[in-house]
Amino acid sequence: MHTNRRLLGVCATFVAILVALVGSATAHVEYVTPPGSQPANVVDFLVAAFTTPFIVGTLLVGFVATLAGIGGYLYLRPFPADIAAFRAAMDDYRDLLGWLLRLSMGMPLIAAGFEGYLFSPSVTLPYPTALRLFGISVGFFLLFGLATRVTAVWALFVYLVTLPSHPELLLAFEYVPGLLAVALVGGGRPSADAVIARMADDDKTLYSQFDPFYRRLAVPFAERVKPYKELAPVILRVGIGIAFIYLGIAQKLMRPGEALAVVEKYDLTAIVPVDPALWVIGAGLTETLVGVMLIAGAFTRGFSLVAFGLFTTTLFGLPDDPVVAHISLFGLVSALLITGSGPYSVDHWFAERVRTAKQVAKREAGPTTEREPVDETPTDD
Repeated sequence: MHTNRRLLGVCATFVAILVALVGSATAHVEYVTPPGSQPANVVDFLVAAFTTPFIVGTLLVGFVATLAGIGGYLYLRPFPADIAAFRAAMDDYRDLLGWLLRLSMGMPLIAAGFEGYLFSPSVTLPYPTALRLFGISVGFFLLFGLATRVTAVWALFVYLVTLPSHPELLLAFEYVPGLLAVALVGGGRPSADAVIARMADDDKTLYSQFDPFYRRLAVPFAERVKPYKELAPVILRVGIGIAFIYLGIAQKLMRPGEALAVVEKYDLTAIVPVDPALWVIGAGLTETLVGVMLIAGAFTRGFSLVAFGLFTTTLFGLPDDPVVAHISLFGLVSALLITGSGPYSVDHWFAERVRTAKQVAKREAGPTTEREPVDETPTDD
């Protein structure tokens, strides 16, 4: 436990350093900003917006509605059987978590290799052949689950080494928690690593007689990281939460000129006829709220569903947005639906003090003749 806390402290320090670099990085909004967009003064934009009664009133209504929704859920605990069934269904996929994480990292890396950029479409280097070889090779190794942990560590190393000279890589910050999670969880199944492990463990196979790396490298590495495996959900939700806060603040609230140009480009005010500034501020605050809730681990699965909906709406609503660059975020949010919040979270704290959905469902179903086991699933609805 103390070792895990030290690791969390190191991760927190690393995250603080990355956040400090955000100011020098460009934002995802550049992927879809029309040419010729003019920057706007942030202070003037925010002052004008927050002195407009309709904008302030709408934001207050949304804030109060969010608090009322959370409070009402905790008090009423509606649909307990449905929520308990949903959690049980998600838990059934835990053995496929490694596979999902590998897909989330491998597929966009392969696409980056073929397109000739490093992690983010905003980062192109003067040696495209090396970029293509890196992206395609690392992506396929992760996709097939071959030397999964070593490949994930290597990819993360390249990211961190390149970051100081190319802070635009913060646009692809989700690779940090994603690759860390892959290194902790491993290849899982189905994967080439699982097949090799099966063959190496069987003394009757020819492969087990000359196994070049499984017993010497793979097993010791897996044993070394095993105590930290429980931190994978923590790393995922904190990393995705930071990405969302960055999307909301750095891309929208701090770049109102480009964000307003995107609203005009896609005629978003025709969908919801409100002031364009409300579109920008509303989207920025919503993404920031999702990020904060994920970092805190509060209602993790519920806000993961919200995040998934935001990604889906963005991709279908912005037809020229680079979809392949967001596959990683889609996959990692889906992984959080499976894992829930993990330790060091508000959900975990609630689980010890508030009735879980499964307990409520059992109570409504009436007494049973057999003693039911206590449900320890966190309240991350």
